[in-house]
Amino acid sequence: MIVGNTMYSQNKERAVEEVQSESKKLKKAFSSRDESAQADSYYNIAETFFNDGNFPKSEEYYIRAKNIYEKLNDKPNIEKVSRKLAQSQEKQNKITPAINNYSRAAQMSFTEKSKQVNSNDAARLSTNSPEEKAAVIQNNIQINEKEKDKGDLAANYSQMADVNIEQKNIPKAEENLNNAYKVSRQAAPQQALEISQKLTDLYVGNKNFDKAIEAKKEVLKEAFVKDNSQEKVNQIQELADIYIKKNDTDEAITLLKNAYKISLEKGHTLEAQKSVKKLDSLYNISQNTDASVLLYRDFLGKLPDLVSKDRSLVDQKVLEDTEERISQLEKEKELKDELIRKKNVFNYSLIGALLVLIALIVFIFRTLKKVQIKNKKIALQSLRREMNPHFIFNSLNSVNHFIATNNELEANQYLTKFSKLMRGVMENSTEDFIPFQQELDLLQNYLALEKTRFSDKFDYEIEVDESLNTQSLKVPGMLVQPFLENAVWHGLRYRENKGFLKLSFKKEKEYLKITIEDNGIGIEESKKQKTQHQKNREGRGMKNTLERITLLNDLYHQEIQCKITDKKIEQGVFVEISYKLINK
Repeated sequence: MIVGNTMYSQNKERAVEEVQSESKKLKKAFSSRDESAQADSYYNIAETFFNDGNFPKSEEYYIRAKNIYEKLNDKPNIEKVSRKLAQSQEKQNKITPAINNYSRAAQMSFTEKSKQVNSNDAARLSTNSPEEKAAVIQNNIQINEKEKDKGDLAANYSQMADVNIEQKNIPKAEENLNNAYKVSRQAAPQQALEISQKLTDLYVGNKNFDKAIEAKKEVLKEAFVKDNSQEKVNQIQELADIYIKKNDTDEAITLLKNAYKISLEKGHTLEAQKSVKKLDSLYNISQNTDASVLLYRDFLGKLPDLVSKDRSLVDQKVLEDTEERISQLEKEKELKDELIRKKNVFNYSLIGALLVLIALIVFIFRTLKKVQIKNKKIALQSLRREMNPHFIFNSLNSVNHFIATNNELEANQYLTKFSKLMRGVMENSTEDFIPFQQELDLLQNYLALEKTRFSDKFDYEIEVDESLNTQSLKVPGMLVQPFLENAVWHGLRYRENKGFLKLSFKKEKEYLKITIEDNGIGIEESKKQKTQHQKNREGRGMKNTLERITLLNDLYHQEIQCKITDKKIEQGVFVEISYKLINK
């Protein structure tokens, strides 16, 4: 308030410069899309208009500022602009919106003092009871006296004077207006002028012309009037009006001539025109036509020079142009915002389409992956269910051999072990992994069968690491069996004397290491002894096993590794298998 009214006391040109300056800031804020800076510029422009007494314009810009602060949820600024907007609306007698904005300011208040002041102002405008109005105004006077807020304190005294007038308590109204004037004359000159006018109107309304003249002369002595020639002319004209109402036309004419002279010297066209009209009216009353004609001739003769010196007309034009630029900036901003909105809609639509496409691709990929995994599991299940036809065929031949040689006991024992093995294989054919103990039982059963068939060809030993938990540990079912079969059928059975097969299970960190060692004829020698029929016939056992290893690694990341080599120093084959341990 202090800064704004100091600006007013200097001249209107300063107000125009302020609006121009803020319009430049506003343009920069629009370019940078800084909404907070936009709101600040709107608020400062509104302050300039408010302090210049242009309340409709101030309301317009306060509303623009408030809308942005509300959008940003800037509570301190919402409180500030809501109160100023309410004051601007109250000046225009827009009571309902003023009440709403005082209430909004109270709602956003951060201190108890501001909340109470705004609530009191809302209550003051809401009630028709002079007593209730006086109570809330008095409360605000006490708060503002304590806070030393002279601008609001002067307004409170002026409001109290309105209540006094409503109660027809003229002396009290005069006292409160004088108090208001004393508080505002240094801190808020524009407010002091309004209060002074209110006081003189009170005196004139009660036919107390002498006090009205005295009050107006006191204002003319103030520095903020003497230093502002335009305001000085306005005050002299108002003083002349009082003399006219007092029927002292001579003094009124003298004052109006003085006002006309100052207007010509300082270049105030509108004020000069106003003085001429008032003088013409007085000359007509006194039927002094010659003086009226001379006055108009003088005014018309000096008008071109007067207009050329009148900064207020230029300032008004500049102000209008500045407002037009602000309006143009807002239209450009709206256009840019619309373009950005459309661009964003397009971008979001494109991103949405891409996301849908990506989601579809991911869905297809996952579906294909699931199908692939399912197919692999089906393939793995199929491979698990396959028993080496060679083993089954030879096992049945062995049973047939035992029966043909009337060795029914051996045939029965072999058939029992074979059935047990087949049942174990079939029971576990639906599982990718089975408990280690079950796998161990199946392998022991298988080796016992082969031992029965080739009793004079080999002995065997199974070694299990004691640290292995045979109940909780899970392993791929019958993965080792084809390697044992190869050791027996392609190595040990071709020995001239009895051989040896060793199966070992050891734990190394988080891996299970399986070794199969025999002292048969070896891989290379076995190849040499194969018949042409055996060479042409594709072996399913090892192929099945290698396919299972590939599928298990793909599905479960078991890192199964298998290495088969001929022994270097002695005859035989060494097989090493390793994979990650799986517990229940």
